[in-house]
Amino acid sequence: MARLFVGNLPHSATDSALQEFVTAAGFQVASAVVIRDKMTGDSRGFGFVELAENEDVQRAIEGLNGQPMEGRRLTVNEARPQRSDFSRSGDRGGRHQGQRDRGDFDRRRRF
Repeated sequence: MARLFVGNLPHSATDSALQEFVTAAGFQVASAVVIRDKMTGDSRGFGFVELAENEDVQRAIEGLNGQPMEGRRLTVNEARPQRSDFSRSGDRGGRHQGQRDRGDFDRRRRF
């Protein structure tokens, strides 16, 4: 199945509103998800739409990209696979495990 990234969503957008919008544009939708902040539950302004198997991804991108939804022009691209360059241990690539930066000092003196 083809998966689309949909950006610049209005913050009031819901999963069902996104699905209805794409369906109204003439595309069959398998699922639609608006990504939400884990703490607040508010929309993060983007989501993903999985198109039905028989849908043409390029045609969907051309038909949806730039279209207004509640006054905001959507950015639609083919969704890329989730990045795997982050380790599962929680290291986010900023510092190597075991290294410290200047702000991460130990107040105990070591002699």
